[in-house]
Amino acid sequence: MNRSIAVTVLAVVVGVGVSCGKSGTGPVAGNLQVRLTSPNSGADSAIVFTIASPAALTSATAGAGLRLFAQPLGGNSTKFALTGRLTTAATILTIGVADVNAVGSYAGTILGVAQPSYALRILPGGYALSVIR
Repeated sequence: MNRSIAVTVLAVVVGVGVSCGKSGTGPVAGNLQVRLTSPNSGADSAIVFTIASPAALTSATAGAGLRLFAQPLGGNSTKFALTGRLTTAATILTIGVADVNAVGSYAGTILGVAQPSYALRILPGGYALSVIR
């Protein structure tokens, strides 16, 4: 009987020891979406903005129907310009990141929004960017 208790205790100790160090909460590379909130959904044709991040972005892809212009990826802030019909709540940009769990550390700042006539909108004017998983 004492032997079976000793084997059971040993099995528990080994199991706990093997599971230590594997927290499962390390960085997880992947993509985040940048979404636009606009009071003029569909009535704007260009936007310039920056994405501030804790680490350099690994990729950037324009949303459907949009054309992307971007400075080289690197550093903690990247400037983007998108042209095309901008609609509210649509994903305007997908960014590759080193850790999707740090989504709260990413922020977008709008620098300018233009109408199809190239006239600039007055900001903030109800415009906002959100970075989501």
